[in-house]
Amino acid sequence: MPDKSARQSNHPIDAVIAWVDGSDPRLAEKRNLYLEEAKRTSQHGVQSSFFASSNEIRYCVLSILTFAPFVRNIFIVTDGQDPNLNEDIKTYFPGKADTIRIVDHKEIFRGYEQYLPTFNSTSIESMIWRIKDLSEDFVYFNDDVFLIRDHQPGDWFINNRPVLRGKWLLPPYRKMVGNYIKTVINVYLRKNPGYWPKLSFYLRQWNAASLLGMKTRYFFHCHTPHALNRIRLENFFTENSALLEKNIANRFRNPDQYIMISLANHLEIKDGNRHIEKLNLGYLHPYYSKKRMERRIKRCKNDPGIKSICAQNLDMFGSEMREKIFDWMDKVLDLRER
Repeated sequence: MPDKSARQSNHPIDAVIAWVDGSDPRLAEKRNLYLEEAKRTSQHGVQSSFFASSNEIRYCVLSILTFAPFVRNIFIVTDGQDPNLNEDIKTYFPGKADTIRIVDHKEIFRGYEQYLPTFNSTSIESMIWRIKDLSEDFVYFNDDVFLIRDHQPGDWFINNRPVLRGKWLLPPYRKMVGNYIKTVINVYLRKNPGYWPKLSFYLRQWNAASLLGMKTRYFFHCHTPHALNRIRLENFFTENSALLEKNIANRFRNPDQYIMISLANHLEIKDGNRHIEKLNLGYLHPYYSKKRMERRIKRCKNDPGIKSICAQNLDMFGSEMREKIFDWMDKVLDLRER
């Protein structure tokens, strides 16, 4: 294990957050127009929960400023929206306002404007490396990921190479076979030619790994802060522009897409990056029982090895549990005492 000094990054590190407020009437109207045109209202990946916002972005940004103060800039990627965090930044982090910038989809899709508007987070993630003035080393966040303990640059980059957090898995053959059987039954027996199997986080990561020649296993990641190298992504997509364009051509999620984060991880591994570490994440899901959720939160509070959490689909939590999570984050971030 390298010593602490060797683990530090001497490059600037930026953060990128993808965010959408699905309750915005303007955006909802635009989305519904394309849903109607595509006749996809019953398909997976278009439900309101994929676009809902419960003010997660506030805690995501404030947690980065609190627990990773070395981050140079925070870029919030969105479609003509503004999370209105100015007062919070002014109150809790005066002097940091100029380090936060709203990035419109038009910026990252420059040259590919024909694929806008897009309502597909997989497509948007594929383009974040194109943010103007983005640092070579950057960390990508979903807006429902919050830091809960102090971070150092070495948590994300070692000797300026991304730290990959996840685990090796065998190819998801079971899901592939299951999807094939479901498709045959629905398309040919039930005469539903527009049927698509449910999107799989595993399969779309496998799609990325298989594109790069992985045959016997793949590196699986969870919803955690993702350390990425902009130059490596830029070089790959410059040489493989057709793969990029294919992945961003769908306005809504498609099971044939690959997840860019997985592609980036496998590019690192193929280039010799062996900085692979365990997840340091706590995962909170609305389908957990109240007791299970309380156990998860308690573990996050007590386990110093857990440095971030993902509170997925906060809009689907009951109001009591949602407020409990927000109250906890207020205490973690020391917001009530400032």
